[in-house]
Amino acid sequence: MESRDYLEMSFRSIECFSNDGKLDAEELGRILAIAERDGEIDHNEIRVLRNIISRLTPEELDADMQAMLKKVHDKINAS
Repeated sequence: MESRDYLEMSFRSIECFSNDGKLDAEELGRILAIAERDGEIDHNEIRVLRNIISRLTPEELDADMQAMLKKVHDKINAS
């Protein structure tokens, strides 16, 4: 059966962006944790993560976010 975690990830990202208009590293980490909880990051979860990352603005790219982006990048490219 196909995982539906990507739907929860999408919903959580909408909540994060809508509460203050921005996404921070901790919020992205929680979204990544949803993708990882079944032991693998599938193609739908990768698609959602890439979509979320594409919406980031320069103001959101502080040092913590850049470190989290590297972590996400490493994980989705290892899948």
